Amino acid sequence: MPKQKLTAPFCAEATCVAGKRRTDYYDTSITGFVLECRDSGGKSYYLRYHDAAGRQRQTKIGGYNDITFDQAKRKAKQLRSQVTLGGDPAEDKAVRKAIPLYAELAEQHIAHARTYQKRPENTERIIRLHLSRWNKLRLDEITPQLIAVWLAEKRQSGLAPATVEKMRVMLNRSFELAAKWGIPGAETNPVRAVPRPKFDNKKERFLTAQEAARLIAACRESSNTLLAEIVQLLLYTGARKQELLRARWEHVDLDRRTWFIPDSKTGAARYVPLSLPAMDILDTLPRHCEWVLPNPLTLQPYADLKKPWQTARTKAGLPDLRIHDLRHSAASFMINAGTDLYAVGKVLGHADYQSTMRYSHLANDTLLKAVEAGAAQMEGIDGF
Repeated sequence: MPKQKLTAPFCAEATCVAGKRRTDYYDTSITGFVLECRDSGGKSYYLRYHDAAGRQRQTKIGGYNDITFDQAKRKAKQLRSQVTLGGDPAEDKAVRKAIPLYAELAEQHIAHARTYQKRPENTERIIRLHLSRWNKLRLDEITPQLIAVWLAEKRQSGLAPATVEKMRVMLNRSFELAAKWGIPGAETNPVRAVPRPKFDNKKERFLTAQEAARLIAACRESSNTLLAEIVQLLLYTGARKQELLRARWEHVDLDRRTWFIPDSKTGAARYVPLSLPAMDILDTLPRHCEWVLPNPLTLQPYADLKKPWQTARTKAGLPDLRIHDLRHSAASFMINAGTDLYAVGKVLGHADYQSTMRYSHLANDTLLKAVEAGAAQMEGIDGF
């Protein structure tokens, strides 16, 4: 174990002692600073030290041909100071090396989603389509600054604010899971430090009776022979599109005039009452299979209604109408007919009353009738 004051000229001339596979030259000025010379001709700089448990450890500073002697010496001093203050450079390096790339966490996130989500493909789509930007970075390299810039670029690219928010939420969820699982590099969630901009995502469109009639007429002209029935049932029940498209005959009780939805978005099963017009439509539907509204060609639920829907809404002069707006419209028709918000919420299957309160402004006509009735009662009282 030769000791030598390491200098640039000495390190340039130093070689492995003949007959040995390796020769270590320890610096006399920086404790543990070593030049390792191998019989192959290669040379590297190391710092060797004893950790808190008394075990000898070493951490590589760099190859002789990769860094200069002055760089190696400065790094050796820095590492030596770290050891003196109780640090463990080799352990720190091992921890950093154990920090995975986001790509690895993404796969674990997707796998976890498949264990409990009803539609894990939605999570997978967002991660693969939008979060792949982080795949080649280790978790500790993903900083709030980088995330903030990324989100700003996404907003400027023309993506809807709600879409960008889903991306932010999904990345945040990845880090929350990583922290829960004890994955190195996720001790701090960088997404939490990124300000969340406020935006109005309440794109609510309510059909008038005349617009609904135009829409249904246009649907009857569609190449999709069941589009009119689908649209009418969505308006009569306030159901979500997927709930209706995956409705089974076994869950429809025409005697009790109820439709049972065992698997809703909120996770709670519910019964939807069927109006007489809804019953009339159901009575006309053939029962070719288990599904109430199957694609006649496949006898399976429709995967998508995008093209026939776009054609029909355009023909009806409603180019901005979304299928989900039929659910809003159903709520609108019920409320304006005098139905209270609690009952509307029960029909729609809202998990909490706050979800139904978004429709409270629609009850204005009903409220006006209430105050008019109250005023009429007071007109005959002395003093009024």
